[in-house]
Amino acid sequence: LFALAVRGSEGLYMVNGPPSFTESAAFQRDSGKNCKAVAFSKDGSLFAWCNGEKVNVVNVTRAELLHSFDLPKTVCLEFSPKNNVLATWQVYATAKDGTAGVPNLQLHDLRTGKCLKSFTQKKMQNWCPCWADDESICARNVNNEVHFFENNNFNTIANKLHLQKVSDFVLSPGAQPTKVAVYVPGSKGAPSFVRLYQYPNFGGPQSALANKSFFKADKVTMLWNKKATAVLVIASTEVDKTGASYYGEQTLHYLAANGESAVVQLPKNGPIYDVAWSPNSVEFCAVYGFMPAKATVFNLKCDPVFDFGTGPRNAAYYSPHGHILVLAGFGNLRGQMEVWDVKNYKLISKPVASDSTYFAWCPDGEHIVTATCAPRLRVSNGYKIWHYTGSVLHSYEVPSDEEMWQVFWQPSLDGVFPEKAVKYQAVPSELPSAEPRPAQAYRPPALRNKPVTSSKLHEDEPPQNMKPHLGGSDKPLSKTALKNQRKHEAKKAAKQEAKADANRGPVQLKTPQNALQNAVPAMTTGDPEVDKKIKNLKKKLKAIEQLKEQAAVGKQLEKNQVEKIQKEAALLKELEDLELGV
Repeated sequence: LFALAVRGSEGLYMVNGPPSFTESAAFQRDSGKNCKAVAFSKDGSLFAWCNGEKVNVVNVTRAELLHSFDLPKTVCLEFSPKNNVLATWQVYATAKDGTAGVPNLQLHDLRTGKCLKSFTQKKMQNWCPCWADDESICARNVNNEVHFFENNNFNTIANKLHLQKVSDFVLSPGAQPTKVAVYVPGSKGAPSFVRLYQYPNFGGPQSALANKSFFKADKVTMLWNKKATAVLVIASTEVDKTGASYYGEQTLHYLAANGESAVVQLPKNGPIYDVAWSPNSVEFCAVYGFMPAKATVFNLKCDPVFDFGTGPRNAAYYSPHGHILVLAGFGNLRGQMEVWDVKNYKLISKPVASDSTYFAWCPDGEHIVTATCAPRLRVSNGYKIWHYTGSVLHSYEVPSDEEMWQVFWQPSLDGVFPEKAVKYQAVPSELPSAEPRPAQAYRPPALRNKPVTSSKLHEDEPPQNMKPHLGGSDKPLSKTALKNQRKHEAKKAAKQEAKADANRGPVQLKTPQNALQNAVPAMTTGDPEVDKKIKNLKKKLKAIEQLKEQAAVGKQLEKNQVEKIQKEAALLKELEDLELGV
């Protein structure tokens, strides 16, 4: 069994997972209102929390208190992957006389309860040292270089990775040898770069496994896949110089441990909201583009495999087994979710979790929790536990004068829960369906008794499989190839039309230029003077069309150009009259 931990103004407690949803007896509720930090160990067996007085560590499976540390101001906690060390961080404070403060990052041995080492760590960002999964190495960023310790011996620095200014690094998951992805921001016109190294080979640029440099990066997010064969890098700037986006500008880069690197070409402009690796490590999903956003699954060649079309979404979550993908729109969107079977690319359900500030897959790969937490939203705080087929199995909302701050599943190691076959039929639930009533669009009084005509600001693109069809080429066509293909098809169509006309006999003469330009036969009235007038009017209208396009993209027009546009209606009327022979 596994539990859901809940932290809020009602205290800290655990709720048993499906099917019972009762309060867990394995953890004694801490009713204090000052619980600031909580953490589970990677295997879910240990749990630590700070209640404003002490940091307590319990064994959840045996329901026993293991340690109590006197660190009342702790705001961050983390266990090492094999449960040997507990790291705690308190806000750094200098002494009153201005001298250096006491070290605020502590590493505690969980077997003996002793403090292994204390460090001074001023920033909360990246406060925690990073361990390899087997704890053979541990690393932390100190003054823009990465220090490595081996086998939890924190008194000796075993290795250093020194580049110009390492601002961030990520260790690879899984077994040895451990790899390190490092990010060095660009300065004075030099580009930023991300490099991959294999520990402990750090001797100069030649020793790097892969290297990718790029401009346009104020910060980056580096994501290793589960098998540690590749890293995705989301590079973003704080400000979009073109003014196109409020969110700054993002680009997505791919680096493989074998040295390959590429820019992932996203077919729609706009922000990159989310990128997630599939647990199978050979595919990833990106959610990107101005709303309604696109979502696409790519393979390791960075070619699109499946396109989910467009929709109101800004996040992607793969299930722990990787067989289901949830695309969701949270935050400033309404909470629509699309649950997809990614083996067959079939839509399973479309539940709606409005006002959600948090989403997480349960380790069993069957259930999901969505929550509304403070301080992001101060009203209607609570959580819901769903089955991925769209049924709400359990729901809890705190009383109106209380708040919920955090909910999270008790983790479990891979392989504890076997993968089950995907269901499409909604699982039965005691609770009513969470489908909200669709809000009726406002209609002005004059239109209320008339039939509804639907008008959309934009048409949603449907999902489509991007895998090349048998007999087709291996890769999707580039822009130029597509252009050439279209030209070729247009020529072919024109030829066929000409043939058909030749068979029909001479009905009317065509000027070949116009036939190709407009792909519409030119009309003749029989009067050369009138034809000339029609031609001139069409020329003027075409010029007006071009001016309107320039104005649409924000170009400032001259006074005479604006006047030209205003004459459009009169010109159209004149043209119509001439063509009708009035």
